[in-house]
Amino acid sequence: MALTIQRHDTSPPLAGPIVGIDQWLGEADAQAMAQRLSRVAHLDQGRIALQGELGAGKTTLVRHLLRALGVQGPIKSPTYAVLEQHQADAAHGGFEILHFDCYRFEDPQEWDDAGFRELWDGPGLKLCEWPQKVPGLVASADWLVNIGFVSAEQREVRITAQSPLGQAWLQALQEGGEA
Repeated sequence: MALTIQRHDTSPPLAGPIVGIDQWLGEADAQAMAQRLSRVAHLDQGRIALQGELGAGKTTLVRHLLRALGVQGPIKSPTYAVLEQHQADAAHGGFEILHFDCYRFEDPQEWDDAGFRELWDGPGLKLCEWPQKVPGLVASADWLVNIGFVSAEQREVRITAQSPLGQAWLQALQEGGEA
């Protein structure tokens, strides 16, 4: 993966959002990104919001990330359950992973009524598809990942690092190392 990073201001590092842009030619590129992301530091404290049309690859990226973190067994999309809970294996720190999907939300209040705000703000890695359905959720993510169609197989992936933690992850992915 060859991320291109663009700064949107002239402030010192970590002062404003940084955007990384990548092209996926197929699912193998999503898997490679997930593998690299699984090795960044402090992933167990992160929040990642994923946006894109139906079928763009949000759940595919999450599945590859969960596998890279050692999650065993079936990995389902939380579209109907709204939340799926997982655990990274011991080699990756054994931390909790919460995978949310807000696609079916008709009222943003459903997020709070279900107690998800406390979970989102708590420990562990949080991954949320369709976060735009809950006001404030996109802004609170360390990473906002937008996956767009270029063709049936190819995707443009735009990662906006919105926090110092998210920026460290993006820098690590660009450099091929760990944050």
